[in-house]
Amino acid sequence: MTPLVIGLGLMIALGVNRVTPALKGPTIFVSLLPMIVTPLIGSLILFWMIDAQGIIGKTLQWIFDDPDLSLKASPTLTWITLFVYGVWHSAPFAFVVFYAGLQSVSHETLEAARIDGASRWQQVRYVVIPHLMPLAIFISLIQLMDNFRVFEPIIGFSAEANAPSLSIIVYNDLKGDVIRFNSAAATSVLTVIGVTILLAPVLLRTWRDFKGKVV
Repeated sequence: MTPLVIGLGLMIALGVNRVTPALKGPTIFVSLLPMIVTPLIGSLILFWMIDAQGIIGKTLQWIFDDPDLSLKASPTLTWITLFVYGVWHSAPFAFVVFYAGLQSVSHETLEAARIDGASRWQQVRYVVIPHLMPLAIFISLIQLMDNFRVFEPIIGFSAEANAPSLSIIVYNDLKGDVIRFNSAAATSVLTVIGVTILLAPVLLRTWRDFKGKVV
């Protein structure tokens, strides 16, 4: 999911960056709507849309000529729905980060590449993307951490049986007649350890770069 979030966010940022100033405000607002909507509300809206009586559910039944087709009945389709929702909800964050990064791209470098005959794609490939690469790494780390705490969409889709997550496991351990504090605590600690392992190489490299600049 992370590559799709980064790719979609970058494309939106590049598109908005070329919009006329009069249209930038409304365009940015529309692009940020998925992030403004809370995860639970957004997942419930999509859940109702994919219902057998919803607009997406009815449309798919008509396209495939299958009145019994249901996106909620199959674990695979449930995962796909969660995947699509995750990309839709996370792309605005990547867009904001990349759009801010685009404002610091050197216009002189782009102009020099244009004079040398570089196409628009080549300017993006060899000038813009290398400049934004540290931001792409930052977005990837945020996405990896977010993947450890997926909760609201699973609740909104009523998909606990088909698509469990660490947060759902902890939640299930702490509800019901038998409360398993030991299991919930162990899962939480393992989550922290997993996030630490993922972040350790990047944090160490950042610290070394910082020390090198200071010295």
